[in-house]
Amino acid sequence: MISKIHSILSKPVAYLQAKISPRQFFVLSSILVGLSSGLAAIVLKYFVHSIERFVSYYSQHLEEFLVFGLFPLIGILITVAYIRYILKNEFKKGTSEIVYAIVKKSSHLPPSQMYSHMVTSALTVGFGGSTGLESPMVSTGSAIGSNYAQAYNLSYKDRTILLACGASAGIAAAFNSPIAGVLFAVEVLLTDVSAAAFIPLIISAACGALLSKIVLEEGVVLTFSLQQPFDYHNVPYYIVLGILAGFISLYYTRMFTWADVHIRRVKNMWTRVLVGGGLLFILLIIFPPLFGEGYESIKVLAALKSEELITASILQDFISNDIQLLLFLGALMLLKTFAAAFTIGSGGNGGNFAPSLFVGAYMGFIFSRVINLIGLSQIPETNFALVGMAGILSGVFYAPLTAIFLIAEITGGYGLMIPLMIVSALSMVVTHYFEPVSMEGKKLAGMLNLTVENRDKFLLSKLDLSDLIETNFSVIKPEESLSALIKVISASSRNAFPVVDEKDELVGIIHMDNIRGIIFNPDRHEGTVVSGLMTKPAAVINLNENLHAVLKKFDDTNQWNLPVVEGNKYVGFVSKSSVLTKYRSELLKTI
Repeated sequence: MISKIHSILSKPVAYLQAKISPRQFFVLSSILVGLSSGLAAIVLKYFVHSIERFVSYYSQHLEEFLVFGLFPLIGILITVAYIRYILKNEFKKGTSEIVYAIVKKSSHLPPSQMYSHMVTSALTVGFGGSTGLESPMVSTGSAIGSNYAQAYNLSYKDRTILLACGASAGIAAAFNSPIAGVLFAVEVLLTDVSAAAFIPLIISAACGALLSKIVLEEGVVLTFSLQQPFDYHNVPYYIVLGILAGFISLYYTRMFTWADVHIRRVKNMWTRVLVGGGLLFILLIIFPPLFGEGYESIKVLAALKSEELITASILQDFISNDIQLLLFLGALMLLKTFAAAFTIGSGGNGGNFAPSLFVGAYMGFIFSRVINLIGLSQIPETNFALVGMAGILSGVFYAPLTAIFLIAEITGGYGLMIPLMIVSALSMVVTHYFEPVSMEGKKLAGMLNLTVENRDKFLLSKLDLSDLIETNFSVIKPEESLSALIKVISASSRNAFPVVDEKDELVGIIHMDNIRGIIFNPDRHEGTVVSGLMTKPAAVINLNENLHAVLKKFDDTNQWNLPVVEGNKYVGFVSKSSVLTKYRSELLKTI
């Protein structure tokens, strides 16, 4: 049925592709991808909130919540079963996988990703998993853009942009924030973005946000109204909040990674689900606001009704004053990291976008409430909660522009622009000082065997060393005579000759320039063997090295050809000119 629907829908698009110019078709494509990705995000968000209503997002009684606390475990179990038996474990999570597809798979994402993330994240988050939907929305939108481009045989450059269009539309629809959607695609996915990509990104994000506004209005969208305008007298407190956000972001990234790694060490899949779900259940019965995405509790904080957050907790009878309530909220802030890690690490699907906003809101609220309680000043708690969200989002994702404009858009204006810029920038500076690469950046670096920190490294990471290896170099054994070497030279067009032993291991190189005098001196032919003529290579390239390290070896040795080995076995040579030529071709694709 899906193939029939696709065939029916694709015919008019294919007709238009034949009738209009490529540029016009690409603009049309950005609209279609934006609408499709936005609709997918809306359906996912509505579906999740329908499940949450079914399991009673907030129980009014402790006895009921003890039952509801088991729902996340059920959701994770169903998610893992779906991935195992329906998807056959062919399932990738995280934005690092999308960037890896851009770099190494020519922006090709599997068709199953257009729906698999929707199903798994709906089951995980809908049943109370303590994580967010934004990463699955990005994965779904990216897959829609990629597969659309594949269906209509668009180029790698256009395919990559449409992939990012889908992601930006998903974020835009989730928050009704088109600018944040565009900036997320630019900061997180398209690290080598060109100016030409902005128009289709803006179109797609606008389509996604418009669809969200029409369908959802404000029903399932995170929105706030500013209660107090920005007061420049509070700038010193925003500066402190920005620095604090940097350290809390650092705590979040390190603790999430630590907990995620440890939960994944449980080898048996079903045991891991039970362990992670059990730990999550314990956290939920003590801290019920950890249930689900957490956006409802953020709204409670913004409405300055924090006392409602202790409802259904087993600690509710022990919290009777502001200090105890702040300690409870502080524990919530710190434990959200572990709740998200247990959810994802045990097999659930989701991302760190919503948990970051959760932690940021609690941090900002606690900070401002403490300042107010001790009498240093009277600062607006709602504003600080909102700005804190931007601080943690910036520090965790290394995406300050996304953080700034997301909060600006969901508050309906730019009244907090100055404190948003201060807090987001300071948070990013602090976090970057201790961790130069973000969480997703580290995952990508591990997959690429390269730290992608700038445009050059990103482009180099797209190149595959094995495609640049030249194997038409004639080899010779170290024990062979000079006469045998002369015969090899006469039949070769190269000026370097690798010397390998009986195990095909590289033991040296003979350069034509070094032996030319001996070749033309017949008196020295007798008794001269190859081992006496060879020299050690200036450097050796390992087959699994990244191209940035390879170019550094060329620069350090001032060589234009270097041998490649796998282990110690000779594979071939790589020339500096071939690397630079391939790099230039990749550079031209992005212009």
